[in-house]
Amino acid sequence: MQAHQRSWGIKQWVEYLRDKETPVLPATRATLVALQQAAEEVRESLSARDLVDIVYADPYLALKLLRRAEERRTRQLGHDTTTPLGAILQTGYDELQEIVAASRLSEGMLPGCHACERRAVLAATLARAWAAQRVDVVPDEVAMAALLAETGELLLWHFAPEMTDKEVAIYQWNERYWALQHRPSEIEFTFRQLTMALAESWGLPHLIIMLIKGTDTPRANLARLGHDAAKLVIGEAAPEQLVPLLQEVKKMLPTQALVTLAEPLPLSEPQRERLLAAIAAAEQQAVSGVPSAD
Repeated sequence: MQAHQRSWGIKQWVEYLRDKETPVLPATRATLVALQQAAEEVRESLSARDLVDIVYADPYLALKLLRRAEERRTRQLGHDTTTPLGAILQTGYDELQEIVAASRLSEGMLPGCHACERRAVLAATLARAWAAQRVDVVPDEVAMAALLAETGELLLWHFAPEMTDKEVAIYQWNERYWALQHRPSEIEFTFRQLTMALAESWGLPHLIIMLIKGTDTPRANLARLGHDAAKLVIGEAAPEQLVPLLQEVKKMLPTQALVTLAEPLPLSEPQRERLLAAIAAAEQQAVSGVPSAD
């Protein structure tokens, strides 16, 4: 990274990042290499859904496939591709292998980058599970938005790692200070704003952009809450801190119990027991109107 880039605004970063080569995760490459080396009957038994699971585990690959699908749609005047399954069906197994084989790997990055990758994957998992519980028409659209919501930060980790590492440290220290401070020689936009600007520059589907933007709809809110929950889990927050978030999810899924909404969270057994105890205390307080002993 060059010193003058620290004074760039969002438009300059978009122009710089939009055509950069997006990597894939090492695990994605290893999985597809293993499939190529497997017996022919194994490959023939693969379904599109099997390949979708690979995409859901890699936000970079999801972005590459969605961009490829949109480029193809523009040429063929087809419908928007808004789900991993749709992108897979347009791409096919052979082209998927070619894309991954030709991509560089996301490795040797700072810990913050890998944490961001994990957040994106977990956010998609949670958003997809909650959207399915809401009986959403297409839960995969909500999940795709959650998976891609970290794109701006992920690309900055790759192409401006020192600056991103510093900004993330400030953000984690005091999120409000990070949002309000004036720093003419540092990032003057949020990572989410960069994601939105990049998505628009790539011509991603309008629906996905609106879901990432967080328009006040149940679907967009579930994508946002999936990200918020993933941030808490990956950040090893106390399980009790998840209760207010689950209560926000319940506003969009009023027929679901908080315990049910907590099921997709990847917690250890002790953490889950603490969360369930906190949920029980919150529900008792709501019934009685008396603060819990905790």
